[in-house]
Amino acid sequence: MVELLLFSFAESLLSKLASGAVQEASLALGVHGELQQMQATMALIRGVLLDAEQKNPQSNALGEWLRQIKQVVSDAEDIVDDFECEALRKHVVNTYGGCSRKVRRFFSTSNPLLYRLRMAHQIQDINTRLATLATQRSIFGLQVIDQDTRVVHVREMTHSHVKPSSITGREHDKNEIVKLLVQDCDHESLSVIPIVGMGGLGKTTLAKLVFNDTTIHACFTLRMWVCVSNDFELKSVLIKILNSAPNPTKENFNSFEIERLQNHLRNKLEDQKFLLVLDDMWNEDPARWDELKEIIDLNVKGSKILVTTRSHAVVAAMRTKSSNSYLLKCLSEEDSLSLFVKYAFEVGDEKQHPQLLKVGRKIVKKCGGLPLAVKTLGSSLFSKFDKKEWECIRDNEIWNSKQNEKGILPALKLSYDQLPSYLKPCFASFSLFQQDTHISAVDVSMLWGALGFLPPSKQVFVGKGEFERIDHSNPKISENVQHLAFEENNFMVKLFPPLISELSFFVME
Repeated sequence: MVELLLFSFAESLLSKLASGAVQEASLALGVHGELQQMQATMALIRGVLLDAEQKNPQSNALGEWLRQIKQVVSDAEDIVDDFECEALRKHVVNTYGGCSRKVRRFFSTSNPLLYRLRMAHQIQDINTRLATLATQRSIFGLQVIDQDTRVVHVREMTHSHVKPSSITGREHDKNEIVKLLVQDCDHESLSVIPIVGMGGLGKTTLAKLVFNDTTIHACFTLRMWVCVSNDFELKSVLIKILNSAPNPTKENFNSFEIERLQNHLRNKLEDQKFLLVLDDMWNEDPARWDELKEIIDLNVKGSKILVTTRSHAVVAAMRTKSSNSYLLKCLSEEDSLSLFVKYAFEVGDEKQHPQLLKVGRKIVKKCGGLPLAVKTLGSSLFSKFDKKEWECIRDNEIWNSKQNEKGILPALKLSYDQLPSYLKPCFASFSLFQQDTHISAVDVSMLWGALGFLPPSKQVFVGKGEFERIDHSNPKISENVQHLAFEENNFMVKLFPPLISELSFFVME
């Protein structure tokens, strides 16, 4: 997978090699020519990496070549990072060397001569490896593509709730589940209705359709929706249920102990005929399920729990009657095609592209009736009218690979392949997080910035030279600056107290 990120890594490296800080450090160390050679060779290799990505390399030889490039790029980035640190050290010492000996000790290189020799040897080693790899690039018949022309086409924002008109082929399923939910069970005060099916079938979408149905609104005085996923720890589930119920006093349940949580929830559910949706259930432990059910079963006849799950073992753990389980099936080929058209074309545009629609029908057939696969590929082809791009999806070898859940992983992988190269590492970085983790946009941007995935921020032209903000991404101070803004706890605040006393400044909270 990492070879599919190489183009963006190479772009990042070339950008760093061309930066003023690295150029200045290389001149000072007497390795400017060697660094220029590295930049030129890397540019040659970068030219064929896009074609290598788009070919989705299957051969062992090409894959090994790309892995060697990745290793060299990583080693080269280490050198560049070292140069940037050296440039910062030099700038600080030269500019503020007289104001604090502690600064010089903090940034000093133990032996400048040995440092220069070490860096020269490392650069020579990388240049030798790059030259070898560059000469091998012609073996694989790769074409030179200097610029990634792939773009992401964004649709208009839609409402967060599911609208029935946006769902294809699930009306019958919805009606059947509604019937199961509204019927009263003579022997049970609280019954469970599981929707069971493999990933990508649209279990959650179907549950949303049911949840928002007018019949359900009329039948249940209280409706709650909880995404459970892998976290079935009792306290966590109780908090999620309480957060999904009306909370007029705006209480924060996170600090409550389990005893207080269960009392609060039981008071909330008392005399209420409720519907609780537990979406994406994975718990297969009957004891943990019984623990939750004992708390929420208040003998109110007609209350229901609607569960979505991939696992029949989950259903068995809840001791659900087989007659109450709803096994969700794949979409028909015609419904799949209708869904694909909704995502691949603007309304009515498919009539203007019969050849694309013909290819699209064959793509849809390979998706095996899985809505997620259909929507994913349809979205990736939105506003693309080059027949070759559609045929590339249809004929891709990944459809022949063995997958646990046929249709989904190939479709998602093909959609990933369609992303512009600069977005691929951003997308791949989400693998650092657990499933269903809530991440703020600020945290994501900080992560991407730390990993070097974001372009450098542009200075505000009218304030340049007079006003500057100092942080980890902009540590350099212009010669005539008069007003500084420091990040809180920034190292410069601690290291340069004499300088700071002479300037007007404020600390960013």
